[in-house]
Formats: sequence, structure tokens, C-alpha cells
Amino acid sequence: MMKISPLAGKPAEPAQLVNVPRLVTAYYTGVPDYSVPEQRVAFGTSGHRGSAFENTFNEWHILAITQAICLYRKQHKISGPLFLGMDTHALSVPAMASSLEVLAANAVDVMISERDEYTPTPVVSHAILTYNRGRKAGLADGIIITPSHNPPHDGGFKYNPPNGGPADTTVTGWIEAKANEFLEARLENVKRIPFESALRASTTHRYDYLNAYVDDLGNVIDMDVIRSANIRLGVDPLGGAGVHYWKPIAERYGLNLTVVNEAIDPTFRFMTVDWDGQIRMDPSSPYAMQRLIAMKDRFDLAFACDTDHDRHGIVARSAGLLPPNHYLSVAISYLFRNRLEWRKDAAVGKTVVSTQMIDRITARLGRKLYEVPVGFKWFVDGLLDGSLGFAGEESAGASFVRRNGSVWTTDKDGIIPCLLAAEITARMGRDPGEIYRDLTREFGEPIYERVEAAATLEQKKTLANLAACQVQSTDLAGETIQSIQTHASGNGAPIGGLKVVAENGWFAARPSGTENIYKIYAESLRGEDHLCRILKEAQNIVNDALTRCL
Repeated sequence: MMKISPLAGKPAEPAQLVNVPRLVTAYYTGVPDYSVPEQRVAFGTSGHRGSAFENTFNEWHILAITQAICLYRKQHKISGPLFLGMDTHALSVPAMASSLEVLAANAVDVMISERDEYTPTPVVSHAILTYNRGRKAGLADGIIITPSHNPPHDGGFKYNPPNGGPADTTVTGWIEAKANEFLEARLENVKRIPFESALRASTTHRYDYLNAYVDDLGNVIDMDVIRSANIRLGVDPLGGAGVHYWKPIAERYGLNLTVVNEAIDPTFRFMTVDWDGQIRMDPSSPYAMQRLIAMKDRFDLAFACDTDHDRHGIVARSAGLLPPNHYLSVAISYLFRNRLEWRKDAAVGKTVVSTQMIDRITARLGRKLYEVPVGFKWFVDGLLDGSLGFAGEESAGASFVRRNGSVWTTDKDGIIPCLLAAEITARMGRDPGEIYRDLTREFGEPIYERVEAAATLEQKKTLANLAACQVQSTDLAGETIQSIQTHASGNGAPIGGLKVVAENGWFAARPSGTENIYKIYAESLRGEDHLCRILKEAQNIVNDALTRCL
């Protein structure tokens, strides 16, 4: 189970900071060993991720993946521009350069940001959808270079097809296989031109990502209500890709908003470290968010986003940092009562590991619940056609449709949930922490926790393919097990693990896509002791199932 580091919540120490020159050198000099599975291209829940220090993310990977994407585009007749964005991790700039060298050599029209500005994930999704609106051919797609909230030594690379959201497993599987063929062939047939030539290529264009996104925000958030209330807002971009977006948002809409940290530093030395002693820009972690939590009384509401700004963290004066499940519940309750132009049949999207509070709120609203496996890609089609009004994950990722019910983004957007919290506070006269307390009086107060345990590659594979009949237990924490699910109820897709449900509690177990661990998510409606029993029995159930199968 998770062991909390004695460094958790404390400022990062000099010895913990990544050596950026060595990291970038490793990116350019490292050569992946194709015979080592960990050094091949591997797309997890959202993209390929790794570190140059471990030969799991370096120039060879990026050249191979980008060439594979070029072939995928050609095969599927995707002939519009490719929107290319990156975050502030140290490996993002060199990966952007490597990618552009291949894209230009393949004569792909590429949209890079004006002034070489960093570009949040939702801004790229917004740009793709804006370009493709009303088009049937010549569609655009995108690449986002980011390892999300993960440590400074990591790099990440993900592809968004013309639907604007994370690519599904069919797409990523094809790209992964083709990229690994290029690695095995030592980059033979990978096209590439020098970076300076790529920048000057007729196919490389500049795009004003920032203003295109900021100017459109009033169509998804009621900025007039926020401005009129003049509530004091604080934001910490956590040194991420949206660091230069917040002031233009405040100026464009007349918000009383203070950016408490404008630093961009690839070591992220300004962070307090996460639960395991690593630097991690996770806005949902109370350890990583210590600095902003300490400022909560300076503002009516404060918030933060992770490095690529696709996750949110809400700090309320009444409650401090809200757990993601609490804020998702508040957002759903508010939006479906206040977005009168949304479709009457628009559903609520949630992942199988999100709180049952959402189920209860959704039922009270008279809306359909759409429950899917972990991964935002499962929400893309619903957000695109408006059949989903809101989609959220327990890991603080969410997006929702515009005020008129049409699509905003099909990828996670950390910016609009933050601004929605301000809209809620302004309109309701109470912050989201106070509103969540009201919800618990009506629906009960669930207690939720996620823990992790070590797992080998073989154990992870076994867990991902468990069948319900392989679970021998008939009760969970003193209650009869009502269901054992290996497929999500919303779309019938495999959840890559299992979920066990009793009357007043549940747990789900699934392997990590990027680390040698598995995760157990658990929730109780009967208090802390009951939750502890669920967690203990969950691990026993999982261990027993794994032992029987190995």
C-alpha cells in the first residue's frame, strides 16, 4: 500500500531537482534497445510517456512516432493542418523540434504557436474542433507534447485525431506498432529535415492559440456573473502551459484574478513534493498544493491546473482543497440546473472509479448516467455530438459543452472547471465546498480513497483480463456482493480490471498503464472504519485472484 514520504508537502530540496542539461543530453544521445520491452514505444491511457534517463522517451521515440502519425494521416486521408502544442517540461522543447523535423519532411501543414508560446492540451483540442467545424474533408488533427502532471524528468507525446480528443486504442495501437517497426529498423525510412529548415518550410505556420481560446471562453462560462460579483480569485498555473493565459483571461473579461506564481522553470523547484517524495504538478494532491492551500484566506476562491492544464484543483475558503470527486459532484449538480439550453437528454459521463455521489445526483436530476472505463477517450463521441453534457474523471479531469449545448473540447480542460467554480461562487453566493456539504446532507457522505500496490508486468496483464467468476468472495466488508463488473455499464467496454459493488461500498482494481503498480479505488457510505475494511479485503480479493491465475 502507499507509504507517505516524510518529504511530502514540503518544498522541493536542491537534491531533488532534475539536472536539465543531463536530461536533454540523454534525450539526444540515448538509443533505445528494441530487445527491452520497456524501451519500445508504448501508448498508455493517454499517449507515450517515459524519461530520457531510462531510454523510454528520447529522440528516437519521437522521430518514430511522428513518422508513424504521418503514415496514419496519409492512410486515413487526413489532409488538413496538424495543430502542434507543448507544455513546460524540459523534454517538451526538444521533442517539439524533433517532431517538426519529421512533419516538415513529410510536407504536413503544421500550426505552431505564435511567439513559441506553450500550449495547453484543451487549447489544442479547441483549435482542432474550431478548424473542423462544418468541414467534411481536409480535416485537422493534433499532437500534444506533455507527460501531464508527472515529474520533471518525464516526457510525453500524444496524438489527437480529427475528433479533437485522445486517440482511441485502435488508433494508438496502429501508431505504436508502426513506430516500433521504425525503432527495430533503426529509423530506416523515417523522413527528416534540419530544424531550421523545418521552421522555414512553407508548410509550417504560426497560429494564435491563446486569443482563439480566450476570446471564446464566454461561450462556455458565464463571465458576466463572475465579473459582476467581483469575487477575489487566485490562480497558480503550477509552472504549466497555461501560465500566460490567465492574465489575458482576467483582462478580456474584467475578472478580479491574481496569478500567484508566474514562474516557468523546468526543474519545478517552486513545488512542494507529492505523497511519494517526488515533484509532481498534480492540482488534486494536497501535498503538491500546499502553497496555494496556505493562501486560501486571501481569496474568495483559488484554483490551479497541472502542467498541460487538462486537470483542475479547486481551493475553497470553506474547505481548502476539494477532492476531485467532491467538485465533480458540485459541478454536475450546478450545470444541469443552470444550463437551460442543453439538450434535455444530455447525459452525465463518469468513469467507473468515480464517486457514487455522482450516480445519486444524476438520478435526482433525472438524467442518464454514462459510466465508462478509465480514459477520457471514452467521452469523445458524446461530447462531440452533445449527447453528453458533462464528462469527468476522479483524477480531476473534466470537460463540458458550451452554454448552447454544442461541443467545447473533446479532451480534458482544466481551465473551464476552474472558471466554473468562480461562476458557481458568484451566482450561488457560496463556494463549492459549502455546496458540497449541502449535497452530503441530501445524499449522504461517501468516503473515498485510492491506494497503490506493486505489481509485475505478468500480474498487471492478469489483472487486466480477470473474469468475474475468478473472484471467490461472496461478501465485501460484511455486506453481500451485489455485482462484479469487468465491463463498464455505459458502453460495455472492458474496464481493464474489475469493480466489486456492495450496498454501501465498492472497490475497483486496475493496473497502471505506465508504472509497475496496480491501483485500488474504494468508497464507503458507512464511514472510515468501513472503508478500511473494504480496502483490506479488496487487496486480499485481488491477491487471491492473481494467485489463482498465475
